[in-house]
Amino acid sequence: MVKHIVSFKLSGSDAERLAVARSFKAALEKLPEQIDVLRSIEVGINQNPAESWDVVLTAVVDKMADVEVYAKHPAHVAAAGLLAGHKADRACVDYEF
Repeated sequence: MVKHIVSFKLSGSDAERLAVARSFKAALEKLPEQIDVLRSIEVGINQNPAESWDVVLTAVVDKMADVEVYAKHPAHVAAAGLLAGHKADRACVDYEF
């Protein structure tokens, strides 16, 4: 199994960042129903004002090659598009467990 963990730092006002984060979270949480290789996904919106990252997701797939299948799936591409104009930074770690 592989965990795909991604953190996003968003741009905009606090209200704008929260609105984008909420719509992104809602879209991502629908993906396991749409992408066969995606076993699960958990999405969190940062609630700690002392931290600068806004959203984190943890997706689980069977094998490393499935990360690319997930990333290129049209439903994922559409969800990622919700960050257009708001993504200031992205960090990712993929590991087998």
